[in-house]
Amino acid sequence: MTELSGGPSLPQRRKLVTEIPGPLSRELMARKQAAVAAGVGTVMPVFAARAGGGVVEDVDGNSLIDFGSGIAVTSVGNSAEAVVRRAGEQLARFTHTCAMVTPYEGYVEVCEELAALTPGDHAKKSILLNSGAEAVENAVKIARYHTKRQAVVVFEHGYHGRTNLTMALTAKSMPYKHGFGPFAPEIYRVPMAYPYRWPTGPEHCAEEAAAQVIDQITKQIGASETAAIVVEPVLGEGGFIVPARGFLPRVAAFAKEHGIVLIADEIQSGFCRTGQWFACEDEGIVPDLITTAKGIAGGLPLAAVTGRAEVMDAVHSGGLGGTYGGNPVACAAALGAIETMRELDLAARARHIEEIMKPRLLALAEKHPLIGDVRGRGAMLAVEIVKPGTKDPDPAATAAVAAACHRAGLVVLTTGTYGNVLRFLPPLVIGDDLLREGLDIVAEAVAGA
Repeated sequence: MTELSGGPSLPQRRKLVTEIPGPLSRELMARKQAAVAAGVGTVMPVFAARAGGGVVEDVDGNSLIDFGSGIAVTSVGNSAEAVVRRAGEQLARFTHTCAMVTPYEGYVEVCEELAALTPGDHAKKSILLNSGAEAVENAVKIARYHTKRQAVVVFEHGYHGRTNLTMALTAKSMPYKHGFGPFAPEIYRVPMAYPYRWPTGPEHCAEEAAAQVIDQITKQIGASETAAIVVEPVLGEGGFIVPARGFLPRVAAFAKEHGIVLIADEIQSGFCRTGQWFACEDEGIVPDLITTAKGIAGGLPLAAVTGRAEVMDAVHSGGLGGTYGGNPVACAAALGAIETMRELDLAARARHIEEIMKPRLLALAEKHPLIGDVRGRGAMLAVEIVKPGTKDPDPAATAAVAAACHRAGLVVLTTGTYGNVLRFLPPLVIGDDLLREGLDIVAEAVAGA
């Protein structure tokens, strides 16, 4: 390994040698502003040079603790050994033929793994794609083709992508939808069982929210007109909302009763992130279709739709696909990522991360009333920041806490419909010492807000 290499060999420590951002990052930011479209925003104004395990090293030599994982992508760590090995071997063989022209074994192997790993013991098939948004869009296409229906039901606070159809599915306007309409039709939004903000309290949330969803579909949309219900088992960009327990099983039962395709969007929550291979397993949900991306391939672009064989096979030959979908190098990386998840039991590791992080976050909430809620599962955790004594969102305080973390060398992300949620997505291979040091930084930032 050379001095410039990253991956697991990178020293696992926080080290600040300049202010954040440093001079080289500032120079690169000036170049970015001159060459890259302004619509491509930046969370943290540092430029990465190498990364691995639980750290990201920037071009100035600062080593930052990573609580972001590239938005839940590098769950197995950056440049994980099996990912690099398998992708490198494939890179030397061939980089592309198009799976629709001359297919290759890696595509088939990834689909076989998805059939084995995703919930349910029914026959399954998959298609491979490039991004989460493309996966969701194809899942809707398949559901509509299979059911011969048009309506698609989605949820408040949901996020599903940035294409025209997935913008329509997404709840939040700014920055995802603002100014980009008109959007695709036949999309209907229903309440989400959001325990912290449910009007009659969390104890009534599951029952009342499910009743409202079923009532709206039945009376306003028509169950017989509904092709699909698309839901994140743990919401991502909407604020890491964990639906009240019992809500998802009731919605799933209603979908099954009426022949509605249940699509679980596991793009952010899948692949061991929440302490199980897939978040819908927590309540025994077996979706008809499941969309995956992000953590699937250790940092390379890959996504999938996996589902019941009879649903997936409904579409005519040639109706699904894409030039780059299931790229051979990305497929090899996915097989390496899955190998790593199995060998290191990263689902168990995610549960261990929760055991370290959640008590600290709950203790922080007890001490600081600006933390209104602590929630999440596994290594997908968040705090919701409010004006003390109320549940009024406080996005300004959230931004201030995040900025303080950044200055101290901790990569964190904000999220939420109201912009007031601080989310934590550490790589599942991060060491306990880095986790605790990162939490110390969060505590200092909250105290100073």
